[in-house]
Amino acid sequence: MISLVHQSARGNGTDSPGAPHDDDRYLLDAYSRAVVGVVEQVGPAVVGIRVTMKTAVHRPGAEGAGSGMIVAPDGFILTNNHVVQGAGNLTVSLTEGNEFSATVVGTDPATDLAVIRVGAAGIPAARLGDSDTLRVGQLVIAIGNPLGFQNTVSTGVISALGRSLRSQSGRLIENVIQTDVSLNPGNSGGPLVDSRGHVIGINTAMISMAQGISFAVPVNTARWVVGELINRGKVRRHLLGIVGRSRPIGRRIQRHFDLSSGTVVEVVSIEKNGPAYRAGLQSGDLIICINDVGITGVDDIHRILSVSPQGPTLAITVLRRLKQLEISLVPDEA
Repeated sequence: MISLVHQSARGNGTDSPGAPHDDDRYLLDAYSRAVVGVVEQVGPAVVGIRVTMKTAVHRPGAEGAGSGMIVAPDGFILTNNHVVQGAGNLTVSLTEGNEFSATVVGTDPATDLAVIRVGAAGIPAARLGDSDTLRVGQLVIAIGNPLGFQNTVSTGVISALGRSLRSQSGRLIENVIQTDVSLNPGNSGGPLVDSRGHVIGINTAMISMAQGISFAVPVNTARWVVGELINRGKVRRHLLGIVGRSRPIGRRIQRHFDLSSGTVVEVVSIEKNGPAYRAGLQSGDLIICINDVGITGVDDIHRILSVSPQGPTLAITVLRRLKQLEISLVPDEA
């Protein structure tokens, strides 16, 4: 701590005792400067989305609202799947007040992400960062439209990394970012940004009964999903054609086959003429490994089938009546 006498000695003779030095004012304002700079940089790429519902899940004609961010200057916008699910009409509002009708390019319920598009060109796009470089405690800023209030800013820190979040489709979203940023209905689909103005996540969920807990899909996941949706209209995922369940195995079996976990996936049933059927899998088989990755539960299989395709054939290791078998399986694309 610098003493008041020392501060005054550094001054130009006009500093009064107890008055903050210019350096102190700069330090106190550094946080504000960072937030203001990010908002000015990213804010124009954040949009409000007004949704008129058409499906029976919602009352026809009812309206919803959410947020999104422009990811390409030719009108592609990233948001949450649950924002546009069941939408009849979509209206996108830019920060300067312009409104455009939007169409759905593609949705991915498994990651709760969607891409929509407006008929506009030259609009400002957000800059995507790298969510693999994040650290717990890092400053983050959320921009969105909570409760219909355009371009509202919330700040906080990353509370945890590597969380798993169950999507509405039942699949597990991996490496989810947990923050203490205050989110409200309408923030969904808006960007989570670092102090350099790089988007590092897409705000997707909050826990209504908890304070200071919210989640964002990492931008590295979103980058892959956006590419799939723009190029194909859907995200490619592999299907095995089985119904499976996690089940424990005895310690003797675990030791005998040198398994790292006491749980595996049991094949409960097999789709007729599906990939597993063609490969020779049978009901009762215990899946212990796929492509040299240990399988301890159904979510492990979802992870492998959800990644960008690396090859046409999967090497599946199963236990069948206490014998270890290697089966080559060519999965179908969803």
